[in-house]
Amino acid sequence: MRSLQVTSLDGPDGLRVVEVPEPEPAARQVLVEVHALGVSWPDLLLTRGEYQVKPPLPFQLGVDLAGVVRSAPADAPVSAGDRVAACLSYGGGADVVAVPTEAVFPLPDGVSFAKGAALPMNYLTAQFALATRAGVRAGETVLVHGASGGVGTATLQVAKGYGARTVGVVSTEEKADLVRRLGADDVVLVGGFLDAVRAVTEGRGVDVVVDVVGGDLMTDSLRSLAPEGRLLVVGFTGGAIPQVRVNRLLLNNIDVRGVGWGAYAMVRPGFMHAQWDALLPMIESGVVDPPVGATYPLEEASRALTEMAERRVLGKSVLSLR
Repeated sequence: MRSLQVTSLDGPDGLRVVEVPEPEPAARQVLVEVHALGVSWPDLLLTRGEYQVKPPLPFQLGVDLAGVVRSAPADAPVSAGDRVAACLSYGGGADVVAVPTEAVFPLPDGVSFAKGAALPMNYLTAQFALATRAGVRAGETVLVHGASGGVGTATLQVAKGYGARTVGVVSTEEKADLVRRLGADDVVLVGGFLDAVRAVTEGRGVDVVVDVVGGDLMTDSLRSLAPEGRLLVVGFTGGAIPQVRVNRLLLNNIDVRGVGWGAYAMVRPGFMHAQWDALLPMIESGVVDPPVGATYPLEEASRALTEMAERRVLGKSVLSLR
């Protein structure tokens, strides 16, 4: 079978598609025939050796996937022939993969494999951020930085699923058009976003800020919060890790909360399945509908990662295997 492997830590240029034997599932593993593989930011970091998980070379890339179950343990939540989505820290990029039962989720019939491969990590992260870390409530206002990116679009949709008003922050008008199509209530450009947010909230501010960008947005993000607001730190795609002037937290009783979904979920059996159960009604109703921006064959994984890194694709990039 084909396997997408990182052979050197030179970014996407270090990727190779090689032939390897099919895996033999261990106890409590589900064997999945992969139809689609999501292209994610952790994949890019893994190719550079910059991710928190650092497997020895060579290793099989692939975080998000969707496909059909070939075999499963009797006590697994899925059975042979079922359509599924799944996520791994790495290792999902092959024609057939063995996945722990904890990380395999039923995929509704109406959801394509490409969209299924766009769901797990981003939408589980968004659900964890909003429900577990922020405790978002219907009627609250959620601001999302990097709103056109993978976690950003997921957060906008999940927030709508919880009954929140959403404000998307983007860098270009092209991205603003995408975010509007995804259902954001308000969209503002990142340049001068604080004044724009104050205008659309009539001076009150927002209840929750979800920040996947980092960099120099932190101070104005704190200023954009209403009293008792929560700022969620999800990532640093902008590159720089900001510093917090903690005196600002006192003024309006503001919280800054970290969002480390993987570290939390991976050590709590059943947690990811409970998350998926919370997302399923949103998926089935169409509130959660991941935008697939581009599809590539497996052999063009290097190009897919490069174009994602250069932000040339709006929406989720997906590799098609079948």
